[in-house]
Order: sequence, then structure tokens, then C-alpha cells
Amino acid sequence: MTVRQGTGPTGATAPPVDFTDFYQAHFHRLAVQLYAYLGDHAEAQDLTQEAFCRTLERWDRIGAYDDPSAFVRRVAWNLATSRLRRVRTAVRHLARQREEHVPGPEPDRVALMAALATLPATQRQAVVLHHLAHLSVAEIADQVGAPEGTVRSWLSRGRSALARHFTERQETHRA
Repeated sequence: MTVRQGTGPTGATAPPVDFTDFYQAHFHRLAVQLYAYLGDHAEAQDLTQEAFCRTLERWDRIGAYDDPSAFVRRVAWNLATSRLRRVRTAVRHLARQREEHVPGPEPDRVALMAALATLPATQRQAVVLHHLAHLSVAEIADQVGAPEGTVRSWLSRGRSALARHFTERQETHRA
């Protein structure tokens, strides 16, 4: 793409410049500068590319400047500075976040969760609501919409299954 002669920002007449030649002549040098500034090669190349894209959009005007490389360099450096500002803001935000260290579950809890997972859903729900949520049989029956006798049956079967599970587990560990 060749630009016709025009006047640059200083009012002087500039010779026509081919964008492809301009790009090839200046991309690498600018990308290296941004790499040294940012410390990230891929980011430097991306921002340099973005600066050249923005320049191409206005190439009919910018190509006529006395020094179009000054424009693309300014755009690239502004993009890099904005990028560093965003990164610093993100790092400060993360630094303000409090990291909570929560201890892992105790072995007994892990064993209980594994044993509960072996129960049918109705029995598991009845056992959890009765023993962990401390609901009465009547409250559980009301919540799940089942007769109290059914809830008592679920509790009895669930307790028996849990007792078998833990008895078998102890016998396995002893052997």
C-alpha cells in the first residue's frame, strides 16, 4: 500500500511510504524495545502488532508524517504502559485478598462420608436429618412427605448398613 504525497504534522511534504516496507523496517526493533520493557516476548509482539494495526487504519494520514515510526512507537509504548498498569492493579487486588487456610477433613469425617455414600438416598437423607440436623422422626416425615413408620424404617436400615460398613472396615484394618 503506497500513500500519496501529503503533509505531515509539521507541515512539510513527506515522500510516499509503502506500509509493508515500513512494517518490515520497524516491527522487529519496536518489538525488542517492548520486550525489554515488559519482559514478556509474546506480549511485546502482540502489542507491537496492535500498534501497527492501529497505524494501518490511519495510514493515509500517518504515512505522510515526517516520521511515521514515531507515531507507531508512541502507540506501542502507550499500549505497553497500559498493560503494565492493568497487571499492577491485578497484582495489588490479589495481594489484598486474604487466603484462608482451611484444614482438610478429619479421617473420621472422610470415613463417614464414604459410608453415607453407600446408602440409598432415602436412608441417607433420614440418617443425616436425624443425626446431623437433629430433627425428630415426625419432623423428618413432615419434611420428606412420608409416614413416620417409613422414616423409622429408613433410619433403622441406614443405621444397620452403617454399622456393617464400619464393622467390616475395622475387621479389614486388623487383618
